Amino acid sequence: MDELGSVAPGLVSNPAAVSWQGLLLKLWNKYRVSNVPSLIFIDATTGKVVCRNGLLVIRDDPEGLEFPWGPKPFSEVVAGPLLRNNGQTLDSSALEGSHVGVYFSAHWCPPCRSLTRVLVESYQKIKEVGQKFEILFVSADRSEDSFKQYFSEMPWVAVPYADEARRSRLNRLYGIQGIPTLIVLDPKGEVITRQGRVEVLNDVECREFPWHPKPVLELTDSNAVQLNEGPCLVLFVDSEDDGESEAAKQLIQPIAEKIIAKYKAKEEEAPLLFFVAGEDDMTDSLRDYTNLPEAAPLLTILDMSARAKYVMDVEEITPEIVEAFVSDFLADKLKPEPI
Repeated sequence: MDELGSVAPGLVSNPAAVSWQGLLLKLWNKYRVSNVPSLIFIDATTGKVVCRNGLLVIRDDPEGLEFPWGPKPFSEVVAGPLLRNNGQTLDSSALEGSHVGVYFSAHWCPPCRSLTRVLVESYQKIKEVGQKFEILFVSADRSEDSFKQYFSEMPWVAVPYADEARRSRLNRLYGIQGIPTLIVLDPKGEVITRQGRVEVLNDVECREFPWHPKPVLELTDSNAVQLNEGPCLVLFVDSEDDGESEAAKQLIQPIAEKIIAKYKAKEEEAPLLFFVAGEDDMTDSLRDYTNLPEAAPLLTILDMSARAKYVMDVEEITPEIVEAFVSDFLADKLKPEPI
């Protein structure tokens, strides 16, 4: 990552180096790589992702017996006995017909323990209003004793710690690159959101459960981590002006929805996330870190992995300006500035 991010694209003198670096960064962003080493298998014919966690595949299937390692349904991967913390076992079929949060976590991880405390409260609130919801703990603990100690705090079910193969298959299925991660599934086992952690922290009353993704997010301390997942359009506004943030969301939303729908039709992740940022300490820190002017409104695209930014500082932001800015970015027509 240091080699890829050490110089922003367009800021080196060798054109070949610029081209090569730009290609690497496109691949990095396209496949949402957040750490190295990473190995991603794709279908050479369609270009679609077959498996995001190739390193686990090689470890678990060194003979290639499961090749081509394509994704399997959640119900098939999770099949088998599950545990409750009182020692009771139940079959994974008990999850059928419910929303499921697949929770990758470990006791040794401080952010995991913090999230678990919040998640226990969220789980109980959702169950109390009669929603069919279950959480499946997939441990990344380093010993069975640690697993048992951590699991004793959880009112939901878990994959047995001894079933390392099934835990690994679930990690592979969702391409887990870090913890804590909460994947929320619909009753058919399809992914609703991979950002369950952010949703739980932003919606402590669980009013928006099951947390279908929003096209445009208001930037907060809890979701700012998503800025590291790839290029993000961030519209900075003057939040002291009542209604400014909501008006900015409404301005961006049709463009965000159009981009998301276009790539969803191709079964690909959208190449941009969309945010509106008001005025607070976190936003001030982001402006300082990226060396952005204090202007508002200020239209930007921030690419943290490339350490690059694209800035449009105009007096009035219109839908036409935003759409042209996004189109030019996706067509590689914008010149980046270094972060």
